[in-house]
Amino acid sequence: MTTVIHWFRQDLRLADNPALAAACAQGAVIPVYIFDNVRPGDRRMGGASRWWLHHSLRSLDADLRAIGSRLILRRGESVSVMMALIAETGADAVHANRQFEHWWRSADDELAAVTTLTLHDGNQLAPPADVQTGSGTRFRVFTPWWRALLRQMPPRRPVPAPTHISTPEVASDRLEDWDLLPTRPNWATGFDIWAPGEAGASARLATFLPVIETYEVGRNLPAHPATSRLSPHLHFGEIGPATIWHHASKAAGEGAEPFLREIGWRDYATNLIDQFPDYAERNGKPSLDGLRWREGPDADADFEAWTKGQTGYPIVDAGMRELWVTGWMHNRVRMIAASFMIKHLLIDWRRGERWFWDTLCEADYAANGANWQWVAGSGVDAPLFSRIMAPLSQSEKFDAGDYIRKWVPELASLPEPWIHDPEEFGQRPQNYPPKRVGHREARERALAARS
Repeated sequence: MTTVIHWFRQDLRLADNPALAAACAQGAVIPVYIFDNVRPGDRRMGGASRWWLHHSLRSLDADLRAIGSRLILRRGESVSVMMALIAETGADAVHANRQFEHWWRSADDELAAVTTLTLHDGNQLAPPADVQTGSGTRFRVFTPWWRALLRQMPPRRPVPAPTHISTPEVASDRLEDWDLLPTRPNWATGFDIWAPGEAGASARLATFLPVIETYEVGRNLPAHPATSRLSPHLHFGEIGPATIWHHASKAAGEGAEPFLREIGWRDYATNLIDQFPDYAERNGKPSLDGLRWREGPDADADFEAWTKGQTGYPIVDAGMRELWVTGWMHNRVRMIAASFMIKHLLIDWRRGERWFWDTLCEADYAANGANWQWVAGSGVDAPLFSRIMAPLSQSEKFDAGDYIRKWVPELASLPEPWIHDPEEFGQRPQNYPPKRVGHREARERALAARS
């Protein structure tokens, strides 16, 4: 009987998994996840992602056991571990869903040179290279890219989950031995709002679909539960974008477009790292390479205050505290908090990107880099650096009062409009810090650094 390996990476699901379906059609399947801290180099998983991975792998193993299989866990450099597994089991081939991070692409190339590796397109709405201009070149700008993608939509129909998988006896690591969970101290107690795994992803989507038509307006209101919160599930591949597209379209028709556009943004970000493998490391616009970022003890103190939610700007502090407690931050507030660090504190966007890499459950190389570069004005499709968000007016405009009261309890008793800018109204409590920098002063400093 033919034995093949399905290599799980960021596709931790049974349904809508083309690589897994192809492996099952070929013979007995060894489902394996390799925890590789070597090949990603300094892009090893951050703490929040490791927490999510632990619970997602445990959920996936339970799902596999329910259909007669189990998840095989191995640790080490991916190609070496895979070759050892092939030698150990006599497996005839490896199936995997394609990844576009440069460390996985190099691993795929090396593995394909020494064994039969079949890559499938399972984690994007369309393969990045298939979305092209009329002249056959690649897009850099989102809007024309989105129009071109829409011409290829809807995506393929989701592949059904297997009902049985025959898996031979193979040794596996114990998940607990990987020490993915924080213990000393356990800083993830607030992560209990999440349910990692395929079932959790499906439940999250089912909860969101009845309110999907409020998304276009509601997504900008931090105090209102109008976003899907599917991003960690998408990042780990517990649900595929094709599944989301079909369910959202069925639920809302054309009313789903604002939400689907955001699902498309993730594909667009993948399109960027496919063209520019180091996009999360260098400016997309070389013209910003000479910008004079602040460095030294004062900048370090400002950065630390930003990470702890102690900037004196309530909307920024609320977002940073939400991130630390839950591993997630509301999207509108992400833009405000990122813009504040970049433009108000004049700190290199890459430093903020790295903080998000460690603290976001869904820390995604493509999406995180694209989002930070968009806010910084350094991306290939980004507004000018001189576009500087006013966090205080953004807070009032998007009705963030109750959001601030939840995450900055020192200000919970303040009414509108004081809650958005207590210092301006002479209402700053003694246990809440003064502003690290004034808005006008920060704007002038940022513009001077660009010139």
